[in-house]
Amino acid sequence: EEKKVRPQDKWDAKAGLVPKTYKVNEKVAEEFRAVCKSKGIAMGTQITKMMKEFIDQSNKE
Repeated sequence: EEKKVRPQDKWDAKAGLVPKTYKVNEKVAEEFRAVCKSKGIAMGTQITKMMKEFIDQSNKE
């Protein structure tokens, strides 16, 4: 059975985006979601920013 490729899937692949699943504390995740929503920031964008900052910080050590 061939999976249908959506336009969004093509855009994601071109942009280098991949879905990931992580287990995190529910309360923290809900609070993060609410804060991102109130600031008008996509959660994925903010998570990527925090990951890059952590990587940069770790590489300086």
